[in-house]
Amino acid sequence: MSKVKFAIVGTGSITAVHAQAILHTEGAVLAGIYGRSAAKVQELSTQYNCAGYTDYQKMLKETDIDAVTICTPSGLHTDFGIKAAMAGKHVIIEKPIDVNLEKADKLIDICQSQGVTLGIILQRRYSKGVRTLKKLLDEKKLGELLFGGCYMKLYRSQAYYDSAAWRGTWELDGGGVLMNQGIHYIDMLQYLAGPVSEVTGNCAALGHAGLEVEDTASASIRFQSGALGVIEGTTCAYPGLVSRIDLYGTEGSAIIENDILTSVELKSGYQYKVKSSSENSGVSSPDIDFEFHQCQFQEIVAAIQTGRETPVSGIEGRKALEIVVAIYKSAFTGTHIALPLTDSLFLKEIAKAGGFTRIV
Repeated sequence: MSKVKFAIVGTGSITAVHAQAILHTEGAVLAGIYGRSAAKVQELSTQYNCAGYTDYQKMLKETDIDAVTICTPSGLHTDFGIKAAMAGKHVIIEKPIDVNLEKADKLIDICQSQGVTLGIILQRRYSKGVRTLKKLLDEKKLGELLFGGCYMKLYRSQAYYDSAAWRGTWELDGGGVLMNQGIHYIDMLQYLAGPVSEVTGNCAALGHAGLEVEDTASASIRFQSGALGVIEGTTCAYPGLVSRIDLYGTEGSAIIENDILTSVELKSGYQYKVKSSSENSGVSSPDIDFEFHQCQFQEIVAAIQTGRETPVSGIEGRKALEIVVAIYKSAFTGTHIALPLTDSLFLKEIAKAGGFTRIV
């Protein structure tokens, strides 16, 4: 089959991860990089031996580019994605799909009508631990689910938020620890435990100066299955602690720590335990490896080549966004919020009110 030729949109820190993932994916070619800074585009296009563009529309007219992978600030994701889809390019977006539901839904609809693939990068689904636990759950090894929780105790310094004007803003970051860092584990939780039907949340900006969005959040949740759960997240836990998912069922329990399945204990007598790892536990550096990205890009390439939907589609990527937006709405209104949600217009009200600084 013909190789899929990708162009990366954006020249920030995540660009290198996408570039390495594409370069290590069979059937993929890195054909171009777009950015606003001519100097940065020149540097990266030379480094990765591909074309460089500072004119997005010109790049989209190139016939030797099949797909774009969007690595811009989150609030710009669908703006770039819609233009690409209208030009007939497949669209891949680094998490989240966007920062509001209306824009996400518009992108999903346009990609469907244009007949192009839409994939959302939620690469932690591709860890061995998540895949193993997903299989156990699908086979009902844990029985009927009773509880599912995720806990993201991360650390980001003040310098991290000060390093770029868009970080920690409602307009471009779309939220704080839940929308930016925590959305990975929120996605993993709903992927493993099933759809969420209701949330009750609290959010606050407690540990960083001048932050519009939350750096600390907690929510109690109810799944459609009737199981209960918890979501906790912070970027104030110095120096960065273990991120964890706990699942308890009628027939046993399982724990994932830092993407590693560390414990499974079943009433049938089956036991699996490994030593917990503190590596990559959310310390001050947000640097990540490209291994799981490469696994997802391999599936994306196969989907494009065969004309089928990629497993982490736009509809799949929307699910975690919806949960985060529901928690924000609950924290802002002080009420329980039922899902599904069809709009997120209230996010503008949160921004106008000064965010969560006074909501504790």
